[in-house]
Amino acid sequence: MKLKDLADTLGLSQTTVSRALNGYPEVNEKTRWRVVEAARRLHYRPNASARRLATGRVGAIGAVLHTHRSQLIDPHYVEFLAGVGERLAEDEIDIVLSPTKVEGEETPSYRRIATGKRVDALILSSPPIEDERVKLLTGLGLPFILHGRTINQPPHAWLDIDNESAFRQATKYLLDLGHTRIALINGFKTYTYAADRERGYRTELRARGIKLDERLAAEAVMTDDNGYRLMERFLTERPRPTAVLVSSMMMALGAFRAVRAAGLELGRDVSMIAHDDVFPFLNADRMYPPMSTTRSSIRAAGTRSAELVLELLNGRACETIHELWPVDLIIRGSTGPVPA
Repeated sequence: MKLKDLADTLGLSQTTVSRALNGYPEVNEKTRWRVVEAARRLHYRPNASARRLATGRVGAIGAVLHTHRSQLIDPHYVEFLAGVGERLAEDEIDIVLSPTKVEGEETPSYRRIATGKRVDALILSSPPIEDERVKLLTGLGLPFILHGRTINQPPHAWLDIDNESAFRQATKYLLDLGHTRIALINGFKTYTYAADRERGYRTELRARGIKLDERLAAEAVMTDDNGYRLMERFLTERPRPTAVLVSSMMMALGAFRAVRAAGLELGRDVSMIAHDDVFPFLNADRMYPPMSTTRSSIRAAGTRSAELVLELLNGRACETIHELWPVDLIIRGSTGPVPA
């Protein structure tokens, strides 16, 4: 189907249909949605080259790749990008990855991206609590969405999961099972997600009148090896923890190995709840015992982030894009009552 065919079907001019599909503000919302719905129903796909000429866009969304963090072997980041790519592919839009070596010194990278006009917008991940990228990109006039949250102003678009509530739920569940010595293996608290998870954990302990033993809260890069090392350390404490919350499935794998190496049984001697539940190559339900988790699909977050950045490009105000997703608690065999 060509643009003319779609316009004839709707009884509209080709100009109106083109402007509606490309997000021009002079097309009213009712007409825009009518055109978009008809395009989907009739499987109309605009010519990508013609669309770029009409809109002045380059047809690419960017992301900055932190090479020092080895993000391309980080399963969380790869899943997120897969979700972004799935959605952008529907509109024949590319992803451009721009590498940077040193965290906290990305300003030249972002300036180069903005002035080079190689992308129409950016998707930012892993925001620190104070994310200077927000002010920088707003000043440069480059649209962006943040996967996560930060305290920075000015107003900006973001999508996040409710990390604080997720870890408060998980802590409450373990407390209800009788556990009072509950450890936390977390990412670095300079990142908002990790700070929120620790806040939820501490808040629930405090609500039950339990004073946290600070030796049982640790942070590190989220790797299997660090999960093993921290869990091994926790198990030497006296009294040792009877339960642990882990901020990623990768760290949980290492923590699980440390439990077994100590001759303990997961779900009986030590209970564990990990974050992440939806990895195609790491199914929590098929582990032995199956892992209890706080569940939120990072691939779905990538897909939605791509949808929202396209809405930004079509004229939606950034201050109207604030999505906070709830997180499910999935109970399986890795959790049980406190040992007698």
